[in-house]
Amino acid sequence: MGVEVSKNIQRKLSATLLQIRAKSPFFATLSLYAELISRDDINTAATDGQNIFYNPDYIDSLTQSQLAGLLMHEILHAALLHVTRRGARNPTLWNIAADIVVNGVIREQGDFDLPHGAIEDSKRAKLSTEEVYELLIKEKVVVNVDLLIVDLLPNDAQSPNTKSKVDIETYWRNARTQAVVVDRKYGDNKRIGSEALGWQRELWALEEFKLDWKSLLWRYLSHTPVDYSGFDRRFIGQGLYLDALEGEAFKGHIAVDTSGSVSNKELKDLMSEIEGILSSYPYVECDLYFADSALYGPYSLEKGSTMPKPKGGGGTSFVPFFNRIKETSNASDEVCIYFTDGYGEFPSKEPKIPVLWVVPLGGLSSQEFPFGEVVRMVS
Repeated sequence: MGVEVSKNIQRKLSATLLQIRAKSPFFATLSLYAELISRDDINTAATDGQNIFYNPDYIDSLTQSQLAGLLMHEILHAALLHVTRRGARNPTLWNIAADIVVNGVIREQGDFDLPHGAIEDSKRAKLSTEEVYELLIKEKVVVNVDLLIVDLLPNDAQSPNTKSKVDIETYWRNARTQAVVVDRKYGDNKRIGSEALGWQRELWALEEFKLDWKSLLWRYLSHTPVDYSGFDRRFIGQGLYLDALEGEAFKGHIAVDTSGSVSNKELKDLMSEIEGILSSYPYVECDLYFADSALYGPYSLEKGSTMPKPKGGGGTSFVPFFNRIKETSNASDEVCIYFTDGYGEFPSKEPKIPVLWVVPLGGLSSQEFPFGEVVRMVS
């Protein structure tokens, strides 16, 4: 329910928006897409993914710098689709994760302040919201709901003109695109703007986390050739009616980073999926390597294989693995799968066979991998 706003509040909001637009073409453009609506049933400010709502009394209590930070906080929530991206996740923990990310972007910008009580975590501010959320779940964080300011509202009945989920996502995708274009044309190269790492991490998260890493892993290792004819008679006796393969069996080269960045649970999850693939597709062959700055293996994997004990614990280099693959690989139906956080030395040349990087929480951002396809290992 909207409330009448005094001229003093209107002037304060206008002055703050002008301040934002003077500081950053990027944030200035995003702010043009946000409609500000006063609501007396909201204690501070919030968004339903479409509009930005605020309590006039709360706005009046803030300095102009704090108000700029608050407005950018809500605009970023909306622009980054934090309402529609939540899905079936716990609303409270998702709100905390999203706050950590957007407040990190604002702090990185350096021009705006944040109201007292803002949730911040500098160590995680450059991760995506999905990654921060998963870490909160893993740590079994207990939240005092009475002290938490929930500012991500359900997108169902906040406005008589509420857009659909698809319309909202399209609206803000256009806004983000326009903001990046304007920033690159008029922004100061010394300033952060659209190049803020927290912002970039969220942009790829909008696409990457739609991928299920397990499904993508299966797609890589359960390759079916384009040209096949009927069923493979070798496996009919086992009750497996598989498409016949032409030529050699498909082969996967799997490397697991044992430099300390991979948890036992993540390793167990990965190997469980590989075991499932080997059980379902008998024609798939896999070699397993452990790798830190050196290479250990290969260990041949097949249906029913016992997982060898990991070796390593030193620094991280991807060069030994790809050098080995270069020496031994001579078939077209082969792929490399590397499970790592991505922080290590990459080879100078891209390998000739496809590479899938399976990256756990907090790993290197996707654009920093020089080659291959990246998928995030989020449960």
